[in-house]
Amino acid sequence: MEKDTLILSFESSCDETSVAVIKNGKEILSNIIATQIKSHQRFGGVVPEVASRHHVEEVTHCIDLALNEAEVTYDDLDAVAVTYGPGLVGSLLIGIMAAKTVAFAHNLPLIKSNHLAGHIYSANLVADLKYPFMALLVSGGHTEIVLVRAPGEFETLGDTRDDAVGEAYDKIGRVLGINYPAGKQVDEMAAKGKDIFDFPRAMVQEDNLDFSFSGLKSSFINRVHHADQIHEELNKDDLAASFQGAVLDILSNKVFRALKQHPVKQLVVAGGVAANQGLRQCLKDDIEKRNLDMDLIFPPLRLCGDNAAMIGAIAQIQYDKKDFADLTVNADPSLDF
Repeated sequence: MEKDTLILSFESSCDETSVAVIKNGKEILSNIIATQIKSHQRFGGVVPEVASRHHVEEVTHCIDLALNEAEVTYDDLDAVAVTYGPGLVGSLLIGIMAAKTVAFAHNLPLIKSNHLAGHIYSANLVADLKYPFMALLVSGGHTEIVLVRAPGEFETLGDTRDDAVGEAYDKIGRVLGINYPAGKQVDEMAAKGKDIFDFPRAMVQEDNLDFSFSGLKSSFINRVHHADQIHEELNKDDLAASFQGAVLDILSNKVFRALKQHPVKQLVVAGGVAANQGLRQCLKDDIEKRNLDMDLIFPPLRLCGDNAAMIGAIAQIQYDKKDFADLTVNADPSLDF
C-alpha cells in the first residue's frame, strides 16, 4: 500500500490569505482562508498595498490553524506548495516567502504552482477527472477556455481580449450601487429581472474562441448614465438580468464551439464566477438541449474563490512528476499557461 502524500499549500495571489493541508491531491484535511473583503470594500476594489500588509499579518496564523485542523505536524508533511503567479506581485511574494521558509526550515521539497491551474484542479477535490477534459475559467482576472490533455498539460483555446468577466460584473455593480465584490448580488438581481435591454454579445459571430466584455460593460454604463440624464427610471433587476443574459450568451456560445472542435467527456467550470447560479443553470440546460453525453463539473461554492486547497490539488500532480522548485523561485504576476 502506497504512503499517503501530505502537501502544505499556500495561496496569496490577491486578497485571500489561505493555507491548506491536502492529502493525495484529493482530500482536504484543512483549508484556512482569511478574507480581506471588508478592508477593500471602501475602496471599491482590491488595493495591492493593503492586501500585502494583510497577508503579512495573517500568514503565520493561517499556517498554525491549517496544521492544527489537519492534526498534523511539519514532520508529517511531504512537500510545500505555493502560488507563484499570476496575481499581485506584493501579495504573491508574501506567500512565496512563507512557503520557502517552511520548506527550508523543515527540509521539504518546494513546489511552485500556477494559480490558474489550481482553479481548474479544484474540480479534482470533488470528482475524478478524465483526460482530456475542457475547462472554462471565469474569475475577476481571467476568462479562458482551456483544454487539459493530460495531468498538468494545458492548452489555452480562448482568452479575453480586454476585461475579464468578473471584472465586468464589479464595474457594472458600481453603477448599480452595489458594494465590491458585485457578482453575487448581480446574479441574485438577475434571477428576479427580465432580459429586456438589448446589450451587445461581442465576438459571438467571430470564428475564434476569444472573449470581449469591454463593449458590453460600456454599453451598460452608457445606458444607465443616459437614463440618469433624462431622468428615466430603469428597473435595476432588469438591468442585471439583461447584463447577465449577454454574459451567459457569450460564454455559452464560445464553450460549445470549443466542445464541437474538441469533443470531451467532461467540462469543468472554475474560478470565482463559477459560483454564479445563472451560469450553472445555463450550461446545464445547454448540455441537455444539445443531448451531449458529458459531465458538467462545478467545484462547491467554497472552492470557487481563491483558496489553498486548489493549490494542493495541482501540486500533487507536480509532486508525482517530481516537478520541484529551488529556493530562488520568484513571483510571476503575469504568468499564464
